[in-house]
Amino acid sequence: MKVMVVDDSNTIRRTVETILSKVGCEVVTAVDGYDALAKIAATRPDLILIDIMMPRLDGYQT
Repeated sequence: MKVMVVDDSNTIRRTVETILSKVGCEVVTAVDGYDALAKIAATRPDLILIDIMMPRLDGYQT
């Protein structure tokens, strides 16, 4: 399963990436909504975990 993790906190992105990788998921990370939108078409994730409160473009707007 390919999972995208979108969060402005590097610590949270890395923690979730480590946990998901250990259970066999392919993980793609993005730092905000704009970065996520740019990567979605290219990576086609099965699941997106996105933070609600982020600068620039938040989870709701994305």
